Amino acid sequence: MHLAYPAVLSALLFCTGLYGVLARRNAILVLMSVELMLNAVNLNLVAFDVWLSKTAADTLHSGQALTLFTIAIAAAEIGIGLAIVLAVYRNRGTSDIDRLRDTAEGHEPDGPDGDGPDSGAPAAEKAEATA
Repeated sequence: MHLAYPAVLSALLFCTGLYGVLARRNAILVLMSVELMLNAVNLNLVAFDVWLSKTAADTLHSGQALTLFTIAIAAAEIGIGLAIVLAVYRNRGTSDIDRLRDTAEGHEPDGPDGDGPDSGAPAAEKAEATA
């Protein structure tokens, strides 16, 4: 098999993962896209390892060993990432990345009319003004 086939497939997988990271708003879909990008890198590592082992007399298979380490690190990363996403979802009620940019505890983002918790007037005065 030619080296071009897995290289092209790896490039397509990586570009699909990159699009998922840049375009998605859900944190779990972003984590899945990162995993897709890591799998594209793993495919490249194995393909180049097989290609280089055909040309070299000594076969160390360092690309395959590095792929195993990458898979182990990716599994740990996705476990920790999912735990963080679940904790944030329990605290905030959403996993939308755009809404999670403000990470200060107890601070709610201002609404479209500017009636945030720090707008100056107490809630009773605001209720009287609108009535």
